[in-house]
Amino acid sequence: MAISELGTPSGADEAQGETCTPGLACLLIERDEAERLAAMLKAIADPTRLQIFRIIERAPSGEACVCDLADCLGFRQPTVSHHLKIMTEAGLLNRERRGTWAWYSLDHDGVNRVRAILDPSAVAVSATA
Repeated sequence: MAISELGTPSGADEAQGETCTPGLACLLIERDEAERLAAMLKAIADPTRLQIFRIIERAPSGEACVCDLADCLGFRQPTVSHHLKIMTEAGLLNRERRGTWAWYSLDHDGVNRVRAILDPSAVAVSATA
């Protein structure tokens, strides 16, 4: 049931000869962009991935090695690598190979895209600061 601007059911307004109030800004996200953003949100909507994200975000150097993440989380390296791959493919993390280990850091462009979904005004403010 649609709700009018004043909070009354739209059927009640129509009975009085009124229609829904125009003014809804139908500014849709392009479908391709919506799919990319949904993939990013799905990638981080997992408890283990949120923990990984936070560890990397708070790492003194801003990056973490997969072996250190495995130790921190108490998971085996293949499990952690699986989660890191999903987050990297979604655009939330950067991956850099150093010898036999991979190091991960936040992809700030991807993080800002997620922030823009959750609070568009915060990104606009931070972009101008």
